Amino acid sequence: MSTKIAVGIDIGTYQIKVVVASLEKGTRTQPAIIGTGLAESRGLRHGYVINIHEVSKGLRKALDQAEKTSKIKIKRAFLSVGGIGLSGTLCQSSVIVSRGDSEITDLDIKKGLDASENEIPQAISLNRKIIHVIPVQFKLDGKIVYGRPVGMKGTRLEIRSLFVSSLSQHLEDLIDAVEEAGVEVEDVMAAPLAASLVTLSRAQKIAGCVLANIGAETVSIVVFENNIPISLEVFPIGSTDITNDIALGLKVPLNEAEQIKLGGITSTSYPRKKLEEIIEARLSDIFELIEAHLKKMGKQELLPAGIILTGGGSGVGTIEDLAKAALKLPSKIGEVVFGNGKPGEVKDSTWAVAYGLCILGLNQEESASFGTQSIQNTKNTLVSWVKQFLP
Repeated sequence: MSTKIAVGIDIGTYQIKVVVASLEKGTRTQPAIIGTGLAESRGLRHGYVINIHEVSKGLRKALDQAEKTSKIKIKRAFLSVGGIGLSGTLCQSSVIVSRGDSEITDLDIKKGLDASENEIPQAISLNRKIIHVIPVQFKLDGKIVYGRPVGMKGTRLEIRSLFVSSLSQHLEDLIDAVEEAGVEVEDVMAAPLAASLVTLSRAQKIAGCVLANIGAETVSIVVFENNIPISLEVFPIGSTDITNDIALGLKVPLNEAEQIKLGGITSTSYPRKKLEEIIEARLSDIFELIEAHLKKMGKQELLPAGIILTGGGSGVGTIEDLAKAALKLPSKIGEVVFGNGKPGEVKDSTWAVAYGLCILGLNQEESASFGTQSIQNTKNTLVSWVKQFLP
């Protein structure tokens, strides 16, 4: 039985992670990780690429580690896109069914999605490229359709769609940095969606939940309902802000403040209550942003599966209780079991994005669960698609 190999690259503001995973063709088991690479990330700010060469240099270090542990030369990979340049926009449109017998076809779906895309305000779409198109809801003659409407009959089809887009310059800079490191980009995926593949269960996504990734300089959230992502947003705040607050509040160096934040032992004595107040104040700011977003969507306190916390910032000791109190939702730290899903294997949600990209590459049907259009693009198609809009 032959083995399929996939590589996921997660370029974050703080760290670059590379995962190499394998899967026996024809099996339904979870892909096994056969190699990993980790390097300090330089040349990024709030997820933006500000120095392509620095990013590429750090990536090459991570790739070398992954190649050494996996004993495989990495030539192609799946790439995540994140940072504050990433956002989601909901749009709605309606089309008249084209066939004379009123049967809905794939052409009608495409026409509806194109019409939805045309509804995106120019102020939002300017300098941006759509990387995912996700149909959120279908209505046929005013009635909600559960599942795909193709084959049904009616006269008027309404489609509500989520368009996930990235700043075009950032997207091209990321691709250029990966190519400079000698790797071909097979496809791209929004980082929060990649993380959801391995962090959320089907039951959580059906009931309704919000996945919050607290990174170094950004917090990204994706909201699920009925097993479909219905909203995605990124906020310019992260766990580094907590570290900075601790350093200022306790008058300690930054590296010591980072240890204190994560509950490590340091030589500095400090009032425990003051530390808790500092951390709680910054986390409250983060949860207020999430709460405001949920309120705007009409989902405040209405997600039965609650909030699942991931990323480096989720390691702060009291974060679960603070999230529960602030959002009035069930709260838990996301756990990811890597490898073949055996008990006792590595669990670290900070690797969820890179591992999710591998699952995307090894199980293309996973992309169908998002109803995305661009996820099947090869690298050449993707790059030409991006570059045709550039000067």
